[in-house]
Amino acid sequence: MRLARFKTVRGRLLALLVAIVLPIAFLTAIAAITTYRTVIASIQSFQARTADDFAVRTRVWYRGALRSLLATGTTLAAMKTGDGDCGQIEREMLTQIAGYRAVHIRMRDGRICSASLDDRISTADLDSSAEGLKGRQVIQVWGGTELARARYDQIRVGGQRYLAVYAQNTTAGPMQDALLLVDPDLLNQVFDVSGSDSGIAVALVNRGGDVITSRGVDEQDDSWLPAQEIVPQRTERWEAPNRKGDMRSYAARLVAEPDLYVIANFDDMAERAARTQFLALLLTPLLTLALLCFVYLRAIDRHCVRWLRGIEAAARARATLSSARAAVADDMPSDIRSVAEAFNTMVDDQEVRQRRLQTALDDNRFLVRELHHRVKNSLQVVQSYIGLSKRDYRGEARLALSDAECRVHVLSAAYRFTLADGEMQPVRVDLFLDDVMTMIFNLIRRRDQWVTSKIETVSSLAVDRIIPLGFMIVDVVSRALRSTPDVSIMVMVGDTDAGTIEITIEADRAITYSEPPKLFAGLLAQIEAVQVRKPEGRVLGSWRVVHRG
Repeated sequence: MRLARFKTVRGRLLALLVAIVLPIAFLTAIAAITTYRTVIASIQSFQARTADDFAVRTRVWYRGALRSLLATGTTLAAMKTGDGDCGQIEREMLTQIAGYRAVHIRMRDGRICSASLDDRISTADLDSSAEGLKGRQVIQVWGGTELARARYDQIRVGGQRYLAVYAQNTTAGPMQDALLLVDPDLLNQVFDVSGSDSGIAVALVNRGGDVITSRGVDEQDDSWLPAQEIVPQRTERWEAPNRKGDMRSYAARLVAEPDLYVIANFDDMAERAARTQFLALLLTPLLTLALLCFVYLRAIDRHCVRWLRGIEAAARARATLSSARAAVADDMPSDIRSVAEAFNTMVDDQEVRQRRLQTALDDNRFLVRELHHRVKNSLQVVQSYIGLSKRDYRGEARLALSDAECRVHVLSAAYRFTLADGEMQPVRVDLFLDDVMTMIFNLIRRRDQWVTSKIETVSSLAVDRIIPLGFMIVDVVSRALRSTPDVSIMVMVGDTDAGTIEITIEADRAITYSEPPKLFAGLLAQIEAVQVRKPEGRVLGSWRVVHRG
């Protein structure tokens, strides 16, 4: 990652933190997801093993009952007893094994041995039940060699439900087939559920959803079974709503094809615990990283950005507040503190230099002001000297001295206006030209001549431009008054736009205009004036001057 792309200190530190945190968060998420999937797979494997375990128990129990039935049949066949004697032997066997209710054995020689501990079960009932089971599909062999062609089922005899174990001899022995009826309660010991498996319900179920025996729930309550029956081919595990409509997890294992299977029901406590563990494994590191980011950002703001912003604020405040300084505190980081102290030292040095420069500037202004005052006073002295001297002259000499006095007055008036407030400042054109026109009227015109002005502008010019403007007007008007007796001259000044004034000088009649001296061109260049009308007829000239205020 190129940290130079980020322009701020906070951005670079935050980018560095993100570059560290994101891989950790990614690895944490992968670890949490992997752990969650492993736990869920273990739960599902446990559920499948639970169904297998109960199926094996049931199969072992049935095989035990089958062995008992075959052993009894083989024993009776070998004894060659009559029907009454073998029935008595069977009754003794039923009495010795709790839960065995009836047995029915048919020999190949036609003998029938039948006994029952329940008076409602007759020999005919047993014989018809055996015939019925004989025609049904036999169970499939799980492993090894099956003892006989057997059938495990559930039947009703005399209004009572029994577990039926039917065996048909596959060898050439004396026994043909045998039937054993067992009380379903005997199978409950196989379906013993420990107290630690309180969330598990297991049942041996017949095709069609009839519960043969169940443990872990109320035997009378079959609402935990799936709403839609799924008979497993071998082993199945699925999630489906039960008969109450609640989602549950199921695992099933076939016991005796095609009807008997074990089904186990599991609550979702294990899955909820796995999800809680997953959220804990995922969120705890992520929240820790988020808290770390938050603390890190606060630390950046508190111990770095805050002080940098203080230095920046002090630097910006220098434009309006000369006493602004960067804050320096004991809890500042040493490097930032060093920067702040260096900034304050720089500001102090700058203020010292500014005070020195200001003092020098004030001194220079004072000297310039005094110099201009001396110039103005000197010009007034010269003007007064010329005014006194022209009293001794008549004719052209007096007019020449009056012209010189008027030009000196232009200089004196310009300095008087520009220093009116004690400081050098631009001169208003209207005030200055009114003063110049008054002086022209008093010094240059003869009794039969007239000079007027119409000045309509509030613009200003610097002193180095207002003086040539006054000289230009004095020169044009003076030459017109000298060459033409009994003439009236009007000077008009007005704004043409916001930054330009136009000066026009006219006579009351057409006059002969003499060529201006070479100095006149220099005056126009100094004032930056542009001539828009040449002298012709009554018009003595028109010029435009660009100003800046």
